[in-house]
Amino acid sequence: MRWSDDDLGGTLPVPGQVDPTVLGVLLHRHGWRRRGGAAGRYARWTPPGATASGTSLLVPESRAYPDCDDLLGEALTALARSAAPSAREVLVSLALPSDEVRWWREVPEGPAGAASWSEQDQLRGAAHRMLLAGALAVRGAAGYYGARHRRQALASLEGVLVEPAPGGGLVAFVPAASGRPAVVRLYAALNAVRDAVDYQRTTGGMEAFDAAVRAGVSRELTEAVVALVHGTEGVRVALEWAPAAGVPAGCAARPEPVDFSPGDLPALRAAGARYLSDEPSVPVRITGAVVRLRRSGPRGPGVVRLRVLAGAEVPHVRMELDEEAYRIAGHAHLVGLPIRVVGRLESRGGFRRLSAAREVTPVQVDDAERDRLMKSLQENLDFFEEACGADPEAAAD
Repeated sequence: MRWSDDDLGGTLPVPGQVDPTVLGVLLHRHGWRRRGGAAGRYARWTPPGATASGTSLLVPESRAYPDCDDLLGEALTALARSAAPSAREVLVSLALPSDEVRWWREVPEGPAGAASWSEQDQLRGAAHRMLLAGALAVRGAAGYYGARHRRQALASLEGVLVEPAPGGGLVAFVPAASGRPAVVRLYAALNAVRDAVDYQRTTGGMEAFDAAVRAGVSRELTEAVVALVHGTEGVRVALEWAPAAGVPAGCAARPEPVDFSPGDLPALRAAGARYLSDEPSVPVRITGAVVRLRRSGPRGPGVVRLRVLAGAEVPHVRMELDEEAYRIAGHAHLVGLPIRVVGRLESRGGFRRLSAAREVTPVQVDDAERDRLMKSLQENLDFFEEACGADPEAAAD
């Protein structure tokens, strides 16, 4: 995700690649008003709050209009020069066909109505966590993800552009081509959270939160909503689909905003704790490169850290091995071989710890991979000493 204060790199959308119908939809969405024009040929649009004699855009009704590209070029240039805050959002949506996610927080105003820096920082952090929760849900339903799938989920959000929204709040432009699955899951999950909170506040029961996991609700999402609501009098999250990409199957064309209030916090926090305690450990067979070995003496059991290559959707795991298994791991590390190990990935600690580790076996790799692992070893000679037991006072990492 990128926080942008630039000017689209100085590049406007190419008129020949702009669909005038999409431009009209975006102008209407962002509060521009249609004020006549030549019926069937072009329409005249004015920015929010402008009078009939103010700045206007002439937008052709379709690409069949003879001077379509000329009019679109003039309209895009006028948008780039416009003082209307919404003009930039229209240009961003044209340049990057995106689903839009918006957040508003009702907070006490600072001096002269300005929001505090900490409030803006809190809003951005909560928005990032909420989008990440949607991206995690694409990888499969779970009450708690911890470190699982996080790398892939973050990678899927790399093209997202986040900016302050006109009138306060925040807006994320999520590329429809790559990020729509995350937005669709977030749309379903937010509504499921809202329903589950209402059920809990009415009946006192938490069963609705259990069922909501199938819709994409998780501890990560409930924590994001808590972070968004904390310190406010209420929040709102709204979605708009990219007009160029159409409406996703099974979704409302105009999704209703979802609201949360401070009164929802007890239910949200209870649900997060429930998800954390209920998510089971996962049996796995992991292949990984040994990156750290530590034990308190030259003999006995020790702690090993692996960089996971296959078998689990986490970047690293730690495990305690008996003396023989530790020796095998150390030898594999010294000769640049990964190991394979069987165990249970524990939810406690965020799925970063492997318990009941057994069947530790070196794994043969091709020459290129071995050279890369050996280079990594040479860059970390302190681990070489640990593997040899040269640091008997070292504590388990």
